[in-house]
Amino acid sequence: MQLISFARGAPSLDIIDVEGLKAAAARAFDADPAGITAYGTSVGYLPLRAWIAAKHGVDAEQVIVTNGSLQADALLFEHLVKPGDAVVVEKPTYDRTLLNLRNLGAEVHPVTLQADGLDVDELRALLESGVRPKLAHIIPNFQNPAGVTLSAAKRQALVALATEYGFTIFEDDPYADIRWRGEKLPTMLSQDTAGVVVHASSFTKTIAPGLRVGYLVGPQPTIAAIAKRATNLYISPSMVAEAITHQFCASGDIGRSIAKVSATLGERARLLAEGLRKHIPDATFVEPDGGYFLWVELPDDVDTTELEKVAARDFGVAVVKGSDFLLDGGRHSVRLAFSAVLTDQVDEGIQRLATAIEAVRKASH
Repeated sequence: MQLISFARGAPSLDIIDVEGLKAAAARAFDADPAGITAYGTSVGYLPLRAWIAAKHGVDAEQVIVTNGSLQADALLFEHLVKPGDAVVVEKPTYDRTLLNLRNLGAEVHPVTLQADGLDVDELRALLESGVRPKLAHIIPNFQNPAGVTLSAAKRQALVALATEYGFTIFEDDPYADIRWRGEKLPTMLSQDTAGVVVHASSFTKTIAPGLRVGYLVGPQPTIAAIAKRATNLYISPSMVAEAITHQFCASGDIGRSIAKVSATLGERARLLAEGLRKHIPDATFVEPDGGYFLWVELPDDVDTTELEKVAARDFGVAVVKGSDFLLDGGRHSVRLAFSAVLTDQVDEGIQRLATAIEAVRKASH
């Protein structure tokens, strides 16, 4: 039985523009052979840095290009967070965010996610109680793992709270361009007049994960300090990967890639939601407007720690248990990533999951 995996947030090969990347690589070597085969600087390949700056309407000195957005996250966390510092995260949130913050000794304060993003009233109450976070980590678009999007009003409210209470919003936004429904919302970065927002994104979801190209945009002093840290860590990121990315973006191929990825994943998300309603009718979920993920709440008699094991071992379907994304709780939740599941496998995968759920239920009774 071939495994159908809803576990990994990675694109399937059919939505990666391999030919476009090959052509971009040839153009990169033709255009700048000396620049891309030499050591660069820690801020990244300068033409790509300039392209990113133009996209976000900022000065190039406010941008650093990194080895994927996870390294951007790590550099910012290490720059800002010291042992014992309070940090706000969404509940649930990306599992590696929790891991990195706990490794740094942060005091993590999870704040509930609602269907329209972080519960701002709960955050305000936390701040009024005396908690003074150094950082709030927010995934505003098609959140990983929950798939929800932060509303326009909540974006404004968060920037206002950060300005009032003096903490940094880390706007971790790798999924923003993968939207198939609804209007694109302004970034918190674009609404920031007080220097309280640092924005991160990557080309993993829009081009290919193997490029390992991400970036940070923020106040120039913050970016300069992170660049110094990056110089000491790795001298420079990959000039070859970043030059290929630049050629892919500058040529307009990025727009076509985003359109293809969005259309394909939109269809998979639609089929996933249909399959859940049909095969697991007692599941509850928020259907995403974009991104890679859908979060499913199952009834209390389904232990998803057991389900994760049984589904993969006995029924050939992989999911990730909800407790991976929370400091506590999530015992009846799963994250389903639909980005790597081919369109004609989605319904079969959910049928297998439904069968696995019934097996777990029977075993527990």
